[in-house]
Amino acid sequence: MKALIQRVTYARVTVDKETISEINSGLLLLLGVEKTDGPATAAKLCRKVINYRVFPDDQGRMNRSLVDTGYSLLVVPQFTLAADTRSGTRPGFSVAAPQDHAEKLFHEFLLASEQALGRGCVGRGQFGADMKVALENDGPVTFLLEVEGAAAQA
Repeated sequence: MKALIQRVTYARVTVDKETISEINSGLLLLLGVEKTDGPATAAKLCRKVINYRVFPDDQGRMNRSLVDTGYSLLVVPQFTLAADTRSGTRPGFSVAAPQDHAEKLFHEFLLASEQALGRGCVGRGQFGADMKVALENDGPVTFLLEVEGAAAQA
């Protein structure tokens, strides 16, 4: 499972010209799900994201997390993050999770995030929709976080 996180001053998701979710300060997270990912993978990645220290402390060092700051999280499903780009000039999607599996884990990730941060602190994109994502990257600060699924760890 992959999460591309960006520290933002605001972010919003629009579907059919209607804003469906938006946050102020926090993290925009693009979530990619692979075939080998399961509920434990989603839970582990969630813990990592909400505790990842990317916000400045009083000395300006990245030493504070979403949990520490009370900032928001906007989670957007991103099928293309699961692409294999190691060779050639066209992405391959053989490692990407099938739609029903990916959607289930997207919702499990959201539930774990809401339980940890509070429902009012977590926004969401719409699975399977053609979304427009607008943001103001703060820093810019961007990280790719990865957690291997159970089958990959065996």
